[in-house]
Amino acid sequence: MKLFRVKKSNIDRKGRGLYATQDIKGGTRIIDYVGKIITKKQTEDSEKFDNSKPIYLFNLNNRYDLDGDVSWNSARLINHSCSNNCDYDGKGLKLWVVAIKDIKKDEELTCDYVFGYDQDFKIGRASCRERV
Repeated sequence: MKLFRVKKSNIDRKGRGLYATQDIKGGTRIIDYVGKIITKKQTEDSEKFDNSKPIYLFNLNNRYDLDGDVSWNSARLINHSCSNNCDYDGKGLKLWVVAIKDIKKDEELTCDYVFGYDQDFKIGRASCRERV
């Protein structure tokens, strides 16, 4: 039995999210984050990653990225939250989503996307990042 199902998101009101189909213990591996493995050069050369639309890109190492913008990657539907209940983990060229605390049945699965930030932003306790 899958640990999640796809349904309308309470976070992204226009989109979908993943929801727990049962109680999930912290530390449980929930879903693999899959996609196309591409080179850093392909990432740099592609207009796909210009921030004009959602980007599902992970840095795997200094040579490869993982482009998760593929229809068979349900993990791309996990929405951002500053008080996330999941995180990303991986080894080599593999990436997956793991529960970082106990998750109740019907709770939306969330990750902190940890967007890059610069001197104009700082980490805040009430929110993940806030403008300085």
